[in-house]
Amino acid sequence: MSSESYRLGEIAEALGAELRGNEDTRISGIATLQAAQPGQLSFLANPAYARYLADTRASAVILAPAMADQATGDVLVLDNPYLGYARLSHWFDPAPVPAPGIHPSAVIAAGVAIPDSASIGPLAVLEEGVEIGEQVVVGAGCVVGARCRIGAGSVLKPRAVLAHDVILGRRCHILSGAVIGSDGFGFANDKGVWNRIAQIGRVVLGDDVEVGANTTIDRGALEDTVIGNGVKLDNLVQIAHNVRIGDHSAMASMVGIAGSTKVGRHCVFGGAAGIAGHLEIADQVHLTGMTMVSGNIDEPGVYSSGTNADKNRQWRKNAVRFRQLDDMARRLRELEKKLEG
Repeated sequence: MSSESYRLGEIAEALGAELRGNEDTRISGIATLQAAQPGQLSFLANPAYARYLADTRASAVILAPAMADQATGDVLVLDNPYLGYARLSHWFDPAPVPAPGIHPSAVIAAGVAIPDSASIGPLAVLEEGVEIGEQVVVGAGCVVGARCRIGAGSVLKPRAVLAHDVILGRRCHILSGAVIGSDGFGFANDKGVWNRIAQIGRVVLGDDVEVGANTTIDRGALEDTVIGNGVKLDNLVQIAHNVRIGDHSAMASMVGIAGSTKVGRHCVFGGAAGIAGHLEIADQVHLTGMTMVSGNIDEPGVYSSGTNADKNRQWRKNAVRFRQLDDMARRLRELEKKLEG
């Protein structure tokens, strides 16, 4: 935990919050309503947790205006308490901050210029033609392929890999095990034999992109694979070659997008959603978990597929009935014709 503490008035000013209480209250951490101790700040974003508000030991709570009168202690009033928590979380983040400099074990190709503000960790490899922006962090064991460009303030956690010619915008955050720019799944079949197709496009990430642990983004076959500004990809996401994802979309773990599909802006895909190739998905499309998309989606909205878990006996009955739907529909049409006659 951070050893820093802050005046509540200082926090309110930074968040743009209305302070109801003592501006000199000291805050040294952040916690849930249930776990908070004196000296810590909490928040209420989900009404389901309102029952913990009365008994919380937090020194102050971030609340929406509609809930502010229900607190008995100091309150910071914000329209979006969860956003306030998100911003404040960085004040108390215990993650070590790498010092600027180049570790002696790093392997850096001749001619690669490293700004004094950048940090290059142990056993990192930077190949020829790499360009590194100010305050970039390349963690231990990372590989940055030839001619990659990494924008200012971007962070590569240990063992992240960028293949050749990958472009990262500013303030990107690439977690451990991510592989960006590996070859796409491209093969031509000749009489039952698969022949590899060279993948000669790039991967281009905009600003403020987050790529989770062990997520893979394949390079384009001919044109680039493009990830827009502010896109957030969870762990274990697969983005195939030539995919384009619009600005500020977010995808949970195990999402898979097949090649050449275009995803709009501000889309949200739940865990394990699968999207077939060569499709177009409109802006502001929300896919619930495990949704399978096999055709274009032209309108914004929430889309789902599949069935929820049920007791096995009931699920088996439903599976049988599902197979009978076509026959039942045909018999219903025949019955309607007889009644009309």
